[in-house]
Amino acid sequence: MDRIATVKWLDNLTMVGETASGHGVVMDGPPDIGGQNLGPRPMEMVLVGLGGCTTVDVIMILKKAQQQVADCRVEVSAERAETVPKVYTKIHVHYVVSGRNLDPKKVERAVKLSAEKYCSVSKMLEQAAEVTHDFEVVEVD
Repeated sequence: MDRIATVKWLDNLTMVGETASGHGVVMDGPPDIGGQNLGPRPMEMVLVGLGGCTTVDVIMILKKAQQQVADCRVEVSAERAETVPKVYTKIHVHYVVSGRNLDPKKVERAVKLSAEKYCSVSKMLEQAAEVTHDFEVVEVD
């Protein structure tokens, strides 16, 4: 198995994660449990990873479909279980795709392909949570 990430504890609840590609991220816990709020929570990083993964898919699919995409924002919301281990039980991914003369059918297709076929993070998370998606298209000059 390849090592993809290393996480080093610094102090209190602050830690630094480093990826195999050489990028680092500071993570921390909230002050009410001993953290210093110096970075995102690890569970937040899961949702950021989902948002990043699906954004790459959607942009690549739309560019291949020769759509004039100017911006893509993905808003991820989630509900967690009440009891430990407090996993995500529901996750909703909302895409706001902006551009010129975008075809809503092609945006819908890109979102669907990402959700159902390409986004490995989404496919993994749907084993534990209900993952839903929707989108909006914004026309820009």
